[in-house]
Amino acid sequence: MYSKTDIIRQLTGLSRKRRFPARLTLFTRAGCGLCDTAKNTVLQLQKRRSFEYVEADIMELGNKSWKDVYEFDVPVLHVQSVHNGLPKEANLSDARKLFHRWTEQEVERSVDEAEKAQS
Repeated sequence: MYSKTDIIRQLTGLSRKRRFPARLTLFTRAGCGLCDTAKNTVLQLQKRRSFEYVEADIMELGNKSWKDVYEFDVPVLHVQSVHNGLPKEANLSDARKLFHRWTEQEVERSVDEAEKAQS
């Protein structure tokens, strides 16, 4: 026998599988107009979707490794699956990456993929 909640989940397409949150890391630098636009796009999505958002200024001393990778590519957005708080920070290997310009829909698709990756 199905409970009322189970029936509602089935009818609305919701499953019992938990979706894990995504972490979005925006690699940016001061004075970058494209970075400002990219940040605005991500923040617009965050008004309707829950995810962890982190900004990393590649020109800060502690971000030299990211500067070496993305100095001429900012803005870059990493979208990662997060399970039990891991990984603790952005890394190159498992992130979905968006470069330079993206739409809110493209970011949302990447968030969906990241959330489903761990379920």
